[in-house]
Amino acid sequence: MNRVDRLFGIVTLLQSRKFVSAERISEKFEISVRTVYRDIKAIGEAGIPVSFEPNKGYFIIPGYFTPPVSFTLEEANALLLSQSLIGGFGDRSIQATFDNAITKIRSVLKQVDKEKIAILDESIKLQLPERLTFEFEYLAQIQHAITEQTQIKITYQSLKDERLERTIEPIGLVFYAFSWHLIGYCQLRKDYRDFKVERIKALRKTTSPFEVSDHIPLSAYKLPVNY
Repeated sequence: MNRVDRLFGIVTLLQSRKFVSAERISEKFEISVRTVYRDIKAIGEAGIPVSFEPNKGYFIIPGYFTPPVSFTLEEANALLLSQSLIGGFGDRSIQATFDNAITKIRSVLKQVDKEKIAILDESIKLQLPERLTFEFEYLAQIQHAITEQTQIKITYQSLKDERLERTIEPIGLVFYAFSWHLIGYCQLRKDYRDFKVERIKALRKTTSPFEVSDHIPLSAYKLPVNY
């Protein structure tokens, strides 16, 4: 990768996250931390307002916008392949959202690349077992609650076929044992619980913020299986 492409890549990376450390940039672009410092300086000299916060990293000052990102054919192809995977592993809410995103990506491609994408679209097939057909549409709502740190109320069908009403503070989603699972803090049990998403019969978003301010990270929750 030449330096100009690398500088554009660093700007795109900075725009995609709240903070990016020099070490993260160094690892992604396979350059030394010293080179990262030089590149950040060059980006600033080009008029892009990059700032730094100790112990967090670099960031682009809010309010600055670069022109819309363009996609290479290879990047668009990779996203098209991802669309097939989303169709197999996402629920209806995620599938609809991703389809909208792919439509926007297609709209900014060159005409010749649109034609190539159309050929590839007809040449990808993902055959999945019936058990991976997720008819629910809760994943997008759960994702929103996780990022906004707001509670959700669910009606849950237990293994004993009981309908349970629970208020949950969701900390993450995990796909294991061929199913999506919501990991969250149950206000009734005062502990973290694992809820199989396909057993959620109703989900209601709320505007109530989390009551627990220091939830464990998702990685700290021990799953019942090691895969």
